Amino acid sequence: MITPALTFSGVALVSLVCQLSAWRLRLPAILFLLLAGILLGPVVGVLSPDEFLGDLLFPLVSLCVALILFEGSLTLKFDQLKETGSVVRRLVTVGALVTWGVISVACYWLIGLEPGLSALFGALVVVTGPTVIVPMLRTLRATQRISRVLRWEGILIDPIGALLAVLVYEWIAAQSAGDSGFIAGLLIFAKVVCYGTIAGVAGGALMATAMRRHWIPEYLEVLASLTVVLVTFTLANELAHESGLLAVTVMGIWLANARGVDIEEILVFKEHLSVLLISGLFILLAARLDLGALLALGWPALALLLVIQFVARPLAVWISSLGSELNWRERALIAWIGPRGIVAAAVSALFALRLEQAGYENAALVSALTFAVIIGTVVFQSATARTVARLLRVTEPERRGVLIIGANAVARALGEVLQKLDVPLLMVDTHWESISQARMKGLRTVRGNPLSAQVDSSLDLTGLGTLLTITPERERNALLNQHFQRDFVAHRIFTVRNERSGANERLQISAKHEGAPLGPDGMTFSKLSSLISQGARFKATTLTEGFSYAQWREEAGKGRTPLLALTPERRLRVFSPEQTIEPEADWTLIYLETATENGKASRESEGAENSPQTAQ
Repeated sequence: MITPALTFSGVALVSLVCQLSAWRLRLPAILFLLLAGILLGPVVGVLSPDEFLGDLLFPLVSLCVALILFEGSLTLKFDQLKETGSVVRRLVTVGALVTWGVISVACYWLIGLEPGLSALFGALVVVTGPTVIVPMLRTLRATQRISRVLRWEGILIDPIGALLAVLVYEWIAAQSAGDSGFIAGLLIFAKVVCYGTIAGVAGGALMATAMRRHWIPEYLEVLASLTVVLVTFTLANELAHESGLLAVTVMGIWLANARGVDIEEILVFKEHLSVLLISGLFILLAARLDLGALLALGWPALALLLVIQFVARPLAVWISSLGSELNWRERALIAWIGPRGIVAAAVSALFALRLEQAGYENAALVSALTFAVIIGTVVFQSATARTVARLLRVTEPERRGVLIIGANAVARALGEVLQKLDVPLLMVDTHWESISQARMKGLRTVRGNPLSAQVDSSLDLTGLGTLLTITPERERNALLNQHFQRDFVAHRIFTVRNERSGANERLQISAKHEGAPLGPDGMTFSKLSSLISQGARFKATTLTEGFSYAQWREEAGKGRTPLLALTPERRLRVFSPEQTIEPEADWTLIYLETATENGKASRESEGAENSPQTAQ
């Protein structure tokens, strides 16, 4: 007999295997989770969520979806809408409405669902999401403009699409509850929207005020936010039936845009919680699918998927990109890519449960169709997107930029020189003060932990082919180098080494985990930091036929240390004990000049006829 404890632990183990498989294969985890659930449920029959959880299934799914929607809405900041460009703004507004309309009509005509359920299905499959877009972009390597549009659309459409689906569902629920037809349904819908919005604003304002005025100690902010979310969800449902999901979505948006409130810790915790909930929840939800009913649809279901792929998505992208700078090739690839994601699966399963209880016979079909669209779009687009991008010639050019982990004084000084040489650059750090100073210098930055699921899923690595970890933490550098091996080839990962603490080799990290040392002698962070604090500067100079690398080395002496070199083709080369570089004419050297040398009259400042170009 399979006990509940054995079932829970088995689901946890399968969840971990699915997540690891997705990480290894660089595919969306949702694909493996859903396939595992289908295999364990309808196919093999070893997992039956209805029998396993009984009456707890509905409230458990409801609370999990509420937390997932809250976590997604925390990422929707209004100022980001201004920064993303007109195409993204149109995609998540006008484009979403176009997609909804086309799919709803297609579902009504092809599948035969009643208008309300067709509209709900259309709203559910509007959402893409970063969890499915980002793994695809990493293997696709499309141009920066395409990657930026798809990435931001995935981030912003989560809460917007979920809100649309919630509103459509509320309308269906209001219509079914009204005894006096349209007017009664409209009044119930207005009541749901009103109470849901008020509860969400009240919960968000209360949490924001408590954090801003320090009514809650920092170590309890995560617990407090989780509690307020659950209380807001429950109270909203008590005030107006089914208004809880709208309330938590509004609460997340309010908290994300509240001034003077740092939600970083809350967001990080919610990320981990969402991964836990999603991994187990989706296996359970997929195990409830009625494959017989879905397979019985046959060709109409396939026709619906073709409409989504070849009609709804291209039409929405075409309308959203009118008058933009995107050329037809870029529009075509964006129109090709639109995999459905986690929010669609979670919300569809919840609404199916609720509508089944309300007496809708075809409610389960809505969830099954949604899962079929998720699997179909993820598999089809993952298999074809790379080929389509190559045929359209919109793949990313050679990756010549640098990802720098760390925004400390050393990293900022090096980043300034790289930026003056027009080397694509992205700097990531967890410390706000360091990031703030880097932004004041005009450097492109991201604040957050690269190991965080939120930062990792939104990190734009387009055009970046070299990794430099420049932090004082030896173990952290090694962990980051291992983490980014999926995005950077091994010989393009470098680190500023740190002094070994202690003499016991058994307590030290193996050098093979750290990446290649930066500099011909393997410069340490403490030495670099000390030199910078004493006035040392990173500089750049271009070699010529009359001023070779050998001559530069002869003049440099001990006061200058070469670290990087830029070829005439704008390819970046890194000096390291593990790599031999022989710069030639027209190469640009990037080196560290000590304060002593910095004070002397150098060849670069003499204005001689054959003097190289210098930047600092």
